[in-house]
Amino acid sequence: MGRKRHKQVKPATKVVNEQKGLNWTLISVGILLVASTGWAYWETIVGLFKEWQRNDDYSAGQLVPMVALFLIWVERDRLKECVLKPCWWGIGIVLLAVFARVFGLLFMYESVERYSLALIIAGLVLWVAGRQVFRVVSWILLILFLMVPFPGKIHNMISGPLQRIATTGAVFLLEAFGVRVSQQGNVIMLNQSISMSVVEACSGLRMMMAFIIVAAFIAYMIKRSRWQKAILFLSSIPVAVLCNIIRLSVTGMLFVLASSEIAEKFFHDFAGLVMMPAAVLLMFGELWLMEKLIVPETTTQVDQEMVITAKKTDVIKRKEA
Repeated sequence: MGRKRHKQVKPATKVVNEQKGLNWTLISVGILLVASTGWAYWETIVGLFKEWQRNDDYSAGQLVPMVALFLIWVERDRLKECVLKPCWWGIGIVLLAVFARVFGLLFMYESVERYSLALIIAGLVLWVAGRQVFRVVSWILLILFLMVPFPGKIHNMISGPLQRIATTGAVFLLEAFGVRVSQQGNVIMLNQSISMSVVEACSGLRMMMAFIIVAAFIAYMIKRSRWQKAILFLSSIPVAVLCNIIRLSVTGMLFVLASSEIAEKFFHDFAGLVMMPAAVLLMFGELWLMEKLIVPETTTQVDQEMVITAKKTDVIKRKEA
């Protein structure tokens, strides 16, 4: 009779060592790909940094990379448990990002180039690190898209209506507080003698972008259901509009009661510092209100069925006894 062939089992230490070797290989490949991407996108990254410094409406975008790094640090324990296993679907995302960048270069769409930077980072994570890591950091990768300024057409579509809403809302509040106001386009006449222009820089777009980033950070950090996080994130837009209207209204009151110098100083200095804490308080007020309005279910349908089944079993046992 022939001998039975036994499968050769690798020692656990050898498997761990092989896995560590594979991980170091993947890490080395990842570093190489990141370095290559940084070199290829260097002009885009520099242009993005200059845009943050030059355009006040999107200056908050420079906070996004730091927020993303902090959130990755928060998730460090979950990331340690993930197995590094390349996913070849990531190559598709990388190729899509490359195609988007080439399209942006050929047709002079700078925004497309910048969005392709965030897209290629997501593709590299999926390709090199694998699905487990990608699932953990997927929302963080989405936050990266907030660092890119809006394309020119979208900026104009948003900025104009925001400017009109801010002007109309400020007029309404000033009238409610007894100030004689008339509106001529985006110009507010106070007591028929003082003119206050709501220019494009006063539209509140800068405030809105900052509030969206802060709301995304808070929504990620809190332990709430997804729909509550979505409401909190989306509410950052009306909160920004409301805060800007309040800022313009208080500025108008200072034009009437004090002087133009004090009003302008308040608008550009003090109000900018106060509005962010006020917006954060409003967001936490939303969370408190949602918590109070939602009635927790004490007993779910599954629990009720388990209780009924247990009672029936108990009755059957008593009859048999």
